[in-house]
Amino acid sequence: MTAAHPVPAAPVPREWTEVRRRVEHVDTDASGVVHFSRYASWLETAVLENLDRLGAGLGALARANLELAVVELRMHYHAPVRFLDRVRVTARVERVGCARVQVSGEISREDPDDATRCATGSLLLGAVDLRTGAPSLLPENVRTTLKECSVRAQR
Repeated sequence: MTAAHPVPAAPVPREWTEVRRRVEHVDTDASGVVHFSRYASWLETAVLENLDRLGAGLGALARANLELAVVELRMHYHAPVRFLDRVRVTARVERVGCARVQVSGEISREDPDDATRCATGSLLLGAVDLRTGAPSLLPENVRTTLKECSVRAQR
């Protein structure tokens, strides 16, 4: 009998997936419409969940004594989302620099009869040293993963 050879793990696709959610009461204002601040939070969640899935998330950065800080946020609102609506949040890597990554995203209704685009936005995230709060370089492996995502998003 021969020794078993370890099977290499399947490569993780470098594509980002959608994040889906149902609007909760806490997301809304007194009129039942999603508060403007929640859209940015949903976009950030989509970015962080995808980074984690690719092994380039906050845990990987923390092991390098780094975290991501929002440098710039832009949101454009197109249509309201309401309590109990289901939404789809998509995000993609636009640019990767030595210390920053620019991502963009879209929030739309998940309803197949009404897939209205409700908001679009972008986040510019910068690597920051956990101890000092000073700007820092992204680790090479994180930068490479993000660049691969950017190239796939442009296809």
